[in-house]
Amino acid sequence: MISFLRGVLVEKQPTRVVIDAHGVGYEIFIPLSTYDKLPEKGAECILLTHDHVREDARLLYGFATEPERAMFNLLIDVSGIGPKLAVTALSGLSVREIQAAIVQADVKRLSGVSGIGRKTAERIVVELKDRITPGAALEAVAGATADISKDHRLRDAALALAALGYKQDAAAKRVMGVADAGIPDTMTVEDIIKRALGGLG
Repeated sequence: MISFLRGVLVEKQPTRVVIDAHGVGYEIFIPLSTYDKLPEKGAECILLTHDHVREDARLLYGFATEPERAMFNLLIDVSGIGPKLAVTALSGLSVREIQAAIVQADVKRLSGVSGIGRKTAERIVVELKDRITPGAALEAVAGATADISKDHRLRDAALALAALGYKQDAAAKRVMGVADAGIPDTMTVEDIIKRALGGLG
């Protein structure tokens, strides 16, 4: 399996690139999110890859970042979603947006991607909701109001609430509610958790 490719970027299009690696030209299919991060033609380029082998073809899919590739791999595990549709999803939504839609069961947002109908969107939510890590889920759902990763106390408090059994999106929102009210430097993670639990009560 090919894990990554490094070489000269020979061709560059929104959906595909060609990389010359030691005299061999590799055609790689990419999402728009990766296209935006590509260097100019003629420059050295490194792409993380997924080597997709089927009976009639062997195709390479490339990604600028590990989160993109990880989300691609999750999506193709969902029944009814192949590599092309997974790339389309990553072209229409960012990794964080997909994570947030899965955690919040936002079927409407997922089905807004070309090629993904309501039933497929529902399968994505059902099959992947338990495969999004707590940290990624908390950052995704908190992104619209504040960046939970800016203060380790908020992140740790939200993770603690999730560990106590609260849904990840609810835990993140409660912690951000505490943050919106203002948290002094002297406030500890335990203090934040207590205040958030008070709100949950």
